[in-house]
Amino acid sequence: MPRIMVVDDEPRICRFVSRALERDGHVVRTVGTGEQALLLADAEEFALVVLDLMLPRLGGVDVLRQMLARRPDQRVLVLSAIGDVAAKVECFAHGAVDYLAKPFALAELVARVRIRAAEPAPAAARRCIRAGQVALDPHRRTAELPGRSVQLTQREFVLLSHLMGRAGHVCGREELLTDVWGHAFDAASNVVDVYVRRLRAKLGADSIETIRNVGYSFVAG
Repeated sequence: MPRIMVVDDEPRICRFVSRALERDGHVVRTVGTGEQALLLADAEEFALVVLDLMLPRLGGVDVLRQMLARRPDQRVLVLSAIGDVAAKVECFAHGAVDYLAKPFALAELVARVRIRAAEPAPAAARRCIRAGQVALDPHRRTAELPGRSVQLTQREFVLLSHLMGRAGHVCGREELLTDVWGHAFDAASNVVDVYVRRLRAKLGADSIETIRNVGYSFVAG
């Protein structure tokens, strides 16, 4: 049965939506904050995330951006009281697959969830990312180098895709912590350095340059 995550800070909405989706044959998990949503998305697989934008502390747009940076194939349907065109355009630009404004008809939401949960991953998530002699395959989660293929963990893949997407530019540690790890670690954490060392061990010592006291830069070669 398709697994759905519902992210909304209103318990009434969570109960209302989850009951309807469960009756339609889905397995539903509900959370009330963006931080919880990111942690749950890291830990479990979901066919679709139903995401509210007006969340406490970490807003829905930031959750959408971080979630898709960390898991590019995740499908997200935005369900929000913000119904203006600008908000919809912004969410679609960040990778949302659908947008439904509140108040909504429950039957329409259930129908949209059923359709979106059954769709293949967004085309952008299936495209290879290339920089220099390295190509990232999101489907197989590998880095393809001349003459060899390197298997990556989910976090290694997301970190490398972020660095490759900004090849030639410096990515600061705080930027990487926010976009790759979200709010799970504080700025003093050395988790970025640890994962950069892992990537260098797999790709080559010269693949990622350290910019002292600033951050890291992918060397396209």
